[in-house]
Amino acid sequence: MEHNLKRELGLLDIFCVATGAMISSGLFILPGIAFSRVGPAVILSYILAGILCIPTLMSNAELITAMPKAGGDYFYIMRGFGPLLGTLAGFSSWFSLSLKGAFALVGMGAYLSLVTSLPINVIAIVCCLIFIILNLLGVKEAGRFQVFLVIGLIAILLLYVIWGSGSLRPIHFQPFFEKGIASVFATASFVFISYGGLTKIAALAEETKNPGRNLPLGMILSIIVTSLIYALVIFVTIGVLEPGRLRVTLMPISEGAGAFGGDRLRILISIAALLAFISTANSAVMTASRYPLGMSKDRLLPGYFQKISSRSKTPYVSILFTGFFMILALVFLRLEILVKVASSILILLFIFANLTLILFRESKILSYRPKFHSPFYPYLQVIGILGGIFLLIEMGTFIVFLTMVFLLGGFTWYKIYGQKRASQDSALIYMLERLVARDREFTSDNLLVELKDIVIQRDMVKKDRFYRLIEEAKVLDLERPLRMEDLFREISTILGEELRLEPRILFSGFVEREIESSTVLRKGLAIPHIVVEGKNSFKILLVRARSGIIFPGDKLAHIIFILVGSHDERNLHLRVLAAIAQITQNPEFDKKWFEARNADELKNIVLLTERHRFH
Repeated sequence: MEHNLKRELGLLDIFCVATGAMISSGLFILPGIAFSRVGPAVILSYILAGILCIPTLMSNAELITAMPKAGGDYFYIMRGFGPLLGTLAGFSSWFSLSLKGAFALVGMGAYLSLVTSLPINVIAIVCCLIFIILNLLGVKEAGRFQVFLVIGLIAILLLYVIWGSGSLRPIHFQPFFEKGIASVFATASFVFISYGGLTKIAALAEETKNPGRNLPLGMILSIIVTSLIYALVIFVTIGVLEPGRLRVTLMPISEGAGAFGGDRLRILISIAALLAFISTANSAVMTASRYPLGMSKDRLLPGYFQKISSRSKTPYVSILFTGFFMILALVFLRLEILVKVASSILILLFIFANLTLILFRESKILSYRPKFHSPFYPYLQVIGILGGIFLLIEMGTFIVFLTMVFLLGGFTWYKIYGQKRASQDSALIYMLERLVARDREFTSDNLLVELKDIVIQRDMVKKDRFYRLIEEAKVLDLERPLRMEDLFREISTILGEELRLEPRILFSGFVEREIESSTVLRKGLAIPHIVVEGKNSFKILLVRARSGIIFPGDKLAHIIFILVGSHDERNLHLRVLAAIAQITQNPEFDKKWFEARNADELKNIVLLTERHRFH
C-alpha cells in the first residue's frame, strides 16, 4: 500500500533546517583559513558570498512554490531539462548533501573526542546512527530537534557578539584590504560553500505546511540571519584575536572566546560548535534522503526507494540508504577532496536552478503557477549564472575535473538504467516547440497535467461542481471571425446532442436571450446563457475566438462561456455566473486565454484561477 508524505513542517522548522544546514564548518573552521587569504576584508568576502546566493535563492523559491515536491531542485530540474539532466541533478544533490553531512559528523567527532577516548570516526558513526533513528521516527520529530539546536546555537553566538564587542582592538582591522580587493572576490568563492545548505530545504517541500508562503519566507529569513551572524561573529573574532593566531587556527571562534571570555566562554562556544555540526548533520539526513525518493518516483532509481512508513510517514529506505552512505564515506573516503567536489557540484546546481527558472518562464506553460515570483527577471538569473561560472573557475581545474568524472558516472547510470524506464516531458521541449512550431509535435500532456495536479494538491483545491463542469466541458477554438448567429448555430448542434434537445430550440433561446439584453459583459467577454426544459441538466461550453465573435452593436468577444441549464438548476446557474465573473476579473486572464495552446490549457486557466468554492 502506498503512503503519502505528511505536511508537518512550519515556518520555524524551515528557517531552522536551512539555517542549521549553513552554520557549521563555514563559521567554526573556515574563518581562520579565509583570514589568511584576504585579511580583515574577509568580512566582505562572507557578505559577498551571501549576496551571490540571492539569485539562486529567488529562483529556487519560485520554482519550489510552483512544484513543492520531494526532491526539491532535482524535481524541477528534471521537469525543466528532462530525465538525463534530472538524473545528474538528483545524484549531485544527494551526493553533495550526504558528503556535507559526513564532514559535519567528523567535526562533531573532533569536538567530542576532547571528552572521550574513542576515535573520531567511531564517534561520528555512532552520531550518524542516532540521526538515522531520529529521522526514521518522523519528520516532525527531526524538525523539532532542529529547532532546539538552531535556537540554542543562535543564542550562544549572539552572546559571543555582545560580550566580545567590548573587547575589540581597532588596530586588528588595519590595513583592511591587506591583500588587495581582488582577494576579496577569490575568498568569496572559497567561503561560498558556507551558504550551500540554504536552498536544500526545497527537498522537504512536500512535507511543508503552506509551502507557497513558508518555503520562500523561511529561506529569505535564513539567508538574512545567517549572513548577519557570519559578519558579526567574524567581525568580533578579528577584533579580539591576534592576527597571527587567527591565520593558523582551525578553531577561530573558540580561540576568540577564550581571548576575552576565558575558559567558560570557550567551553560555551565549543558547545555551540557542537550544536552547529549536529544541526548540519541532522539536516543533511533529512534533506538528502528525499532525493532517492523523488528519483524513484520518476523511475530513475528502483521502486523500493519510494517506500514510506505507514506509521511515521517517512521514506525509510531512502533514509537508511543515505545514512549508511554517510557511514561508508566516514570509513573509506578522503572527505577533504570529496567535500570540495561536492562544493563544485553545488555551484553547478545553482547555475541550473537559474536556467530552469528561465526555461519555465519562457516555455509559457500555463499550469506553471508559482506562489512566489522572483523579482528582476531575467537579470537576477543571468547574474546568478555568471556568478556560478565565476565561482567554478575559482575552484581550480583539478576539482572541476573530479566533478566531471562524477557527472560521467551519473550519465552512465542513466544510460544503463534510467533511459529505458523514465519518460518525462520537459519545459525545454515546450519552449523549443513554441519557438519553432505551432503544432504540438513533440510533447504529450504529461507535464501539463502533472503541474496542474501539483497546484491542486498545493492549494488544496476543492473540486466543486463548477470544477467538474469545466473538466467535462467541450471546447471550441475558432480561428476565423464569426457572427453571433453562426456561433449560436454551431454550439446549438453540439449542445443539442449532449442534452438531447432540438438544436433549433437552443438556437432560438440564445437569440431571444441576446435580444432581451446583451450577454457581452465587458470588452472581449460574453456569457450567453439560457434555461431549458428538463431536470438535473447543466452544461458549459468554452469558446476561444481568436478573430472574434461579432455580437449586435459590433461588440467583439474573444472569450465566450456558453451556459445551458434546466429550471431546477437555477441556483447553480447563478453560482456558475458568479464564478466565471470572478475568474475573468483576474488581470492575467485575457493574456493567458490567448496564450493557451490547446483545449486542456484553456480549461486549466479556468480550473486553476483562484476563486470562492461552492458545493
